[in-house]
Amino acid sequence: MPAYWVARARINDPVEYKKYTDRVPAILAKYGAKVLARGGRYRVLEGPEKFNRFVVIEFPTLEQGVACFNSQEYKDAAAFAEGTMSGKTSW
Repeated sequence: MPAYWVARARINDPVEYKKYTDRVPAILAKYGAKVLARGGRYRVLEGPEKFNRFVVIEFPTLEQGVACFNSQEYKDAAAFAEGTMSGKTSW
């Protein structure tokens, strides 16, 4: 059964954040992921508007998604995002 990685973020430093986003597609591909939604237009219909970027990624299984998130290569890429954004990731 597929699993979905849902992330919400507010980008504070787009130049530094790009160092993260440049690395992530190859990492996701290694784990069989498919990006369903990334950035783009959005509209908050209810609740506070805390985030300005939304991402939904499909993995073939929950185990593959968790393995990707916990992989050293993803952690290395995510280090570039630290301090450049605030956000949450959910499964």
